This record gives sequence, C-alpha cells and structure tokens, in this order.
Amino acid sequence: MDSKLESGSSTANIYIPEEWSEAADSIAYDSVTSPPPIAFICGAKNSGKTTFSRLLLNILLQRYQKVAYLDADVGQPEFTAPGFLSLTVVDKLTADLAIPCLKTPERCFFFGDISSKRDPSAYLKYAFTLYDYYRKEYCTFDESELAGRTELPLVVNTPGWVKGIGYEILVDMLKYISPTHVVKINISVGSKNLPGGAFWLDGDSDGMVNIIEIKSACQDSLNRSVLVQKDARLLRDLRIMAYFRQIFPNDKPITTIKELAYALTSHFPYEVPISSIKIRHLHCQVPSTEIFYSLNATIVGLAVSSEESESLPWCVGLGRFGLHCLS
Repeated sequence: MDSKLESGSSTANIYIPEEWSEAADSIAYDSVTSPPPIAFICGAKNSGKTTFSRLLLNILLQRYQKVAYLDADVGQPEFTAPGFLSLTVVDKLTADLAIPCLKTPERCFFFGDISSKRDPSAYLKYAFTLYDYYRKEYCTFDESELAGRTELPLVVNTPGWVKGIGYEILVDMLKYISPTHVVKINISVGSKNLPGGAFWLDGDSDGMVNIIEIKSACQDSLNRSVLVQKDARLLRDLRIMAYFRQIFPNDKPITTIKELAYALTSHFPYEVPISSIKIRHLHCQVPSTEIFYSLNATIVGLAVSSEESESLPWCVGLGRFGLHCLS
C-alpha cells in the first residue's frame, strides 16, 4: 500500500544542500562497507532528519534494489500513521521529498503515543526487536541461506528528543545497533545539538563507525519552532486521515478530523465477538469494569498474538473501537 499525503496548499520545493548530497553519496558508495551500510540519522528537532533520510533512501536505491528503513520517530513517522515504530522495505524512489507517503511496513509495533518519554523501556524494546528482525531477515545469513537472499542496507530515522532521557535512549539505540555510519545534523543553536564525536562509545572504544556531521538545511530552526510545532500537529492529522480514508471512495470529501470521524461512524463495521480478542492498555491500568467505557470511540492498534509467549505481538494496523475492525 502506497498513499500520498497532501494538504490543500501547494508544496514548496525542498532545498537540498550540496553537503547533504555529498554525505548521502559517501554512505551509499562507501567501498569499505561490506555488508551494506547501516546509517543512523540523529539530531535535534526540526533539523531535517526525515528529509535527509529520504534523500539517502533515494541514493541508496540507485545502487541497491531495496533498502530497509527503521523508523523510530513515533511523533513524525515517515511511512505510517503516528504512534508506530516500524520496519519498511522500500523499492521505489521518492520523486518529491516534500510529500510524505504511507507504505505498508514489513513489521511494526503500535506504541500508542507521539513521544518515547511515555514509556522509554517499551520504546527501546520495540526498536531493538525491529532491528533484530532486520538482522535475521536481511543482514545475517549463513552459507546455507545465501542462495536467493539479498543483504539490504538500513536507514534508521530517530526522534529529535536529544536531551535528558531522550539522549539516554539515543545512546542505548546506538550501542545496540552499532551502525556503520552515524549522521549528526546540527542546527544553529549549539546548545541543542548532540555532543561531538562518537559520544555514545566508551573512551577507548571507537569501533568501525563513520561519523558524518552536517548542518541543517534551515539554520533558523529556533525562530521557526512554533511554526514547525503547528506543522507537526497538522502532519499528524493528515497522516491519520490518509490512513483511514483508504477504506472510502476517492471522491468522498474528507479534509478534517471531524469529517473523518463522521465518515467512520457511518461506515459499516467488521464485527467479531469481544471474547475472541484481548484488550491491553499500553500506558495505564484500567479496571475491568471500565474497559468498554475507556475504549469507546478510540483509535486502537490491532496486533496478532504470537505462538511464542515471550514474543511481542506484531501490529497489523489501526482500527476504531466500536467498529470492531480486525485484520
């Protein structure tokens, strides 16, 4: 599933600095990297991490047939609705870097919030599990598995929360993933940037990582912060609308969350017995007597239970409780 997200206004062209193109080329065509590169993109809010990640995807696709994309930015995910951590395998170039689009991820988890601060432990568990899946399916093969299987490069997009607990989360992710390349995007306000060098490594352990530091395409990020926050909320609404409007005819007018809500309530639901599903609240405890009340008219993540008791259930999409949508 591919679905473009568009707002009512025209899309402004995105300026790509030459420094960005050179950085992406150096990752995609690094002759030293074998197997394919694992690029970890990080930096402060509004620095352009997602745009650089999409640029890097396009350049990698000029060399590789497919590229894996681990999106850990639950607030502004690239290919899913907000609230997800996902692993998507991309095989097509993005013609316009300014227009986000939805894609069906290969694996994803529903985190249920737009910031990892809600539950850092669960957030890291989801991110690590997605990376483990990538390693198993697209990175680490023994000789008996090599035939017919292709190693894929990986791009990891991260949130812009780089201070306090957000910094600790980023360090844990870097240590676990051990990327071949780390791209740090700096903004003009130095105090908001990550430390220089391999800040996540112990003093005498520099490993085999290539650190690339580039400047944000917009150096007035601080002055734009309020505007960007408004844009972020709008983009989240647009992604949710784009996700759910797939079940409606293309000519049905849905341009606001209110119109989406009305459309969903009038849509004939798919029903299953409540006894056939398990209900789990992600970030709070709800008395059993209040379960139905707490779920009324909410958006829920729909997951498939695993046969392995220790495994986390993969999410298959979103539903609106009351419609009883299950996949």
